[in-house]
Amino acid sequence: MTTHETRSPGGLILPQYGSDDQSHPALNTPEYRSTALRYPKQPLQYLPQYLTEVTGPLLGQDRCGEHDHDLTVQHDDEPLGERIIVGGRVLDSGGKPVPNTLVEIWQANSAGRYRHQGDRHPAPLDRNFSGSGRCMTDSDGNYKFITIKPGAYPWRNHDNAWRPAHIHFSLFGQAFTQRLITQMYFPGDPLCYQDPIFNSVRDEQARERMISRFDLDTTVPEWALSYKFDIVLRGLEGSVFEDEEEEDD
Repeated sequence: MTTHETRSPGGLILPQYGSDDQSHPALNTPEYRSTALRYPKQPLQYLPQYLTEVTGPLLGQDRCGEHDHDLTVQHDDEPLGERIIVGGRVLDSGGKPVPNTLVEIWQANSAGRYRHQGDRHPAPLDRNFSGSGRCMTDSDGNYKFITIKPGAYPWRNHDNAWRPAHIHFSLFGQAFTQRLITQMYFPGDPLCYQDPIFNSVRDEQARERMISRFDLDTTVPEWALSYKFDIVLRGLEGSVFEDEEEEDD
């Protein structure tokens, strides 16, 4: 397995892929069929980063609008589905918070359909739900989104294949070259353990770190259930990150 390095928002060097193929998916995972068309067939070439790539564009608070963190108020009416709160902390090794970093999410709607021309799943679109949001972490590394719980959807990878409900997360440092991507799943979802993408992470403990935790303490009575999902950039408890070139499965 190859190793790519990027820098965290605090300037720390992070391995995007480690040598441990039990906790990071192999670039070619036969059970996930489309990787055969995308994984590199030739040795990777080092591309130096120049000043314009590491100094701009700036990815700070001015990139976030008033309602970017709340996907339920971005249109004329509320979207359909179960309202949820998703929050947590972005941490470095040793539990050190990572402040002022841009966090983005994208997801399917409650019927399991993305607002994207490539999604032909015969499920309804929701005119009041675009499925994307962004926010900045605070001084303690906290982030929070208000959204709709996404639905499962078919994806034709194998016979009767369905992707479990999930939310894509993207974290930026100070430039586009400092990007990390992961997926968040929901506790108790029966589709997780038969999903080739989820199971491409062979280490059971690493897989469990992709599953959010229901949190009654931050659940808002009579309004929304809450899920906690901490993102750890590196270390023994590090989150599982994808290649940013992966398609939006």
